[in-house]
Amino acid sequence: MRRQIASGKTDYITARGGATISSVRGSKYCLDRWPNYGALMKALIFIACLALFAIPTFAQSDVPAAPTVEEIYLARDNGEGKAGEQVNEFRTNDVPIYCVVLLDAGGKVTVKMNFVAVNVSGVKAETKVVTASYTTKAGQNRVNFTGTPEGKWTPGRYRVDLFLDGKPAKNLEFDIKSSGGAVNSAVSGFQPTTPRPKPKSTKRPN
Repeated sequence: MRRQIASGKTDYITARGGATISSVRGSKYCLDRWPNYGALMKALIFIACLALFAIPTFAQSDVPAAPTVEEIYLARDNGEGKAGEQVNEFRTNDVPIYCVVLLDAGGKVTVKMNFVAVNVSGVKAETKVVTASYTTKAGQNRVNFTGTPEGKWTPGRYRVDLFLDGKPAKNLEFDIKSSGGAVNSAVSGFQPTTPRPKPKSTKRPN
């Protein structure tokens, strides 16, 4: 008894002991008395299901990770309207102040900067002096923010807070110091004085 699946040419060779061996030619195969045919089909279905579950797993691994802040630094103007070299402190006449944000990936993300007064005379602590945000495009991994006051900066301690898609990312504190030519108003209010001699008393003749 033989059972043939699909089409193809089958050659039969009679071996010793009367056993029959089949060899298959063609694009399909022929089964001759397969004792575990049902088990084979179950195994094939199981393998196919594993392949279907594996496809979404590989697809998810290809999704790029969300960008994170690689570096943040502050800079003065280079004289050409661009950020210059990195500095750690400023003077009151350093206008504007640049905040440069470098991301570790070029994916789309919204970068927000808060320029906060930490300890500044006449300003309530944690006051947001400047707030700005920018949404990057594909391939962009650098964002430049600028802070410009009305006139000059007020001396004191400041902080830059960064957010990526609304989540806190990094912060950086720095100082803005008085310009070299500034004179303390408390000192200028005291002027040196020289004591004057008392006028001599003159007696009128009687």
